[in-house]
Amino acid sequence: MLARTTTVAFEGLDARPVDVQCAVTPGLPGFAVVGLPDKAVSEAKDRIRTALAELGIALPSKKLTVNLSPADLPKEGAHFDLPIALSLLAALEIVPPERVAGALGIGEMSLDGALVPVTGALPAAVTAAQLDAELLCPEGCGPEAAWVGDATVTGATSLKALMDHLTGAAPLAPARAGRIAAEGSGLCLRDVRGQARAKRALEIAAAGRHHVFMVGPPGAGKSMLAARLPGLLPPLTPHESLETSMIHSLAGTLDTSGILHRRPFQEPHHTASVAAIAGGGKRAGPGQISLAHHGVLFMDEFPEFPRAVLETLRQPIETGEVTIARANAHVRYPCRFLLVAAANPCRCGMLFDPEKACTRAPGCGADYMGKISGPLMDRFDLRLEVPAVEVSDLSRAPTGETSETVAARVAAARDVQARRYAARPDVTVNADVAGDHLMEIATPDAEGRDILMRAVERFGLSARGYHRILKVARTIADLDASEEVRRPHVAEALSYRLVAAT
Repeated sequence: MLARTTTVAFEGLDARPVDVQCAVTPGLPGFAVVGLPDKAVSEAKDRIRTALAELGIALPSKKLTVNLSPADLPKEGAHFDLPIALSLLAALEIVPPERVAGALGIGEMSLDGALVPVTGALPAAVTAAQLDAELLCPEGCGPEAAWVGDATVTGATSLKALMDHLTGAAPLAPARAGRIAAEGSGLCLRDVRGQARAKRALEIAAAGRHHVFMVGPPGAGKSMLAARLPGLLPPLTPHESLETSMIHSLAGTLDTSGILHRRPFQEPHHTASVAAIAGGGKRAGPGQISLAHHGVLFMDEFPEFPRAVLETLRQPIETGEVTIARANAHVRYPCRFLLVAAANPCRCGMLFDPEKACTRAPGCGADYMGKISGPLMDRFDLRLEVPAVEVSDLSRAPTGETSETVAARVAAARDVQARRYAARPDVTVNADVAGDHLMEIATPDAEGRDILMRAVERFGLSARGYHRILKVARTIADLDASEEVRRPHVAEALSYRLVAAT
């Protein structure tokens, strides 16, 4: 008897269909899983055999062969347990083969038959919808997978419950999408004392998704400012939410609602490895830059990161995706994030304080910042010094605009950009524009061109630097509700580019 069902193998965000075939044939008794399985998949037969014994189901004294097709595609992960068990039960005619054949299953199995939640339920549900198949999964994966409205998702607590569902003895209700709690971050720009220029820079960064580099002494508020940046960004669109949630699903970091409803904020420690930042590992999983997709990546103590990690950022910043090449995997993950880097001016952090500066100043500052390569620094659109906060500011009541007020202006500027780039699916914000299109929308007036050309000649700006100034000036003009990029817009953009400390 031959029976089959479907599951998936993950390649980046793609969940590739895998045909799970089970044959029960005469021959020497045994249970074999073929089709390039890894150790976790090969061990599935022992978990399944024990779980079926707990249910009172004895395997026949025949040759049991499970083939995972295509055979040349690597199969990794414990989520193959459930589809292998279902195909075996169908081959033994314990459950209807036609019901199993029209389903796609994922799930790990305990020795007592309980189903354990696995990562990747959201991409698997997308594939199930494309195949017009019912997704069978552990109950814990149901709220996540149900967000893909085109797929019928059935979550079960155990293999026995799923068997009763397939035979019609006790049908299970379709899983419902997890409920999203309407809650904010609770962080407001008014909590940061002073730092008006830094707050303005964050507004520009949020409006056009421009990367920010902040330099200042310890305790100046750099981390506080970065933590409040997600509150200035507009809500995730449905497409952005699904795409970002799929990445977090693969990483196993989704909350109980099953989908991201706020823009991600990732803040890796400066001891993180290249694989942790860019992605990798045995299963070539997503890294911090992909987990920050459509959100904010905050890298504090930026010069303290290993040089290899910093240089890894250069290409993803430009392309918006990262390719992880391994001997047994070659996958791509999107990573269009807003990078916020923060650093002390030197190792001790007191370079700008005449009373506390060490005897190695100013050479210590140059050595410390020298850890950041010129090409990487050139990719930051906004560079600013964050001075120490005056004691008098700390004792005063909070002043300045709230995050809600600033976010409203950012949303208005983003709406302008959405209309401008409506016909270009590859461009959503000013930071994405390039080539002739950039010159078409961001060429300043005569006075703006004059000041820009003088700055290029005097400071020797690169072609990348020149174009990034135009992008920032375009964003500032959008915040100003101006159709034309004028001299004040260019001047402000230049002021964030020509910071001596960086």
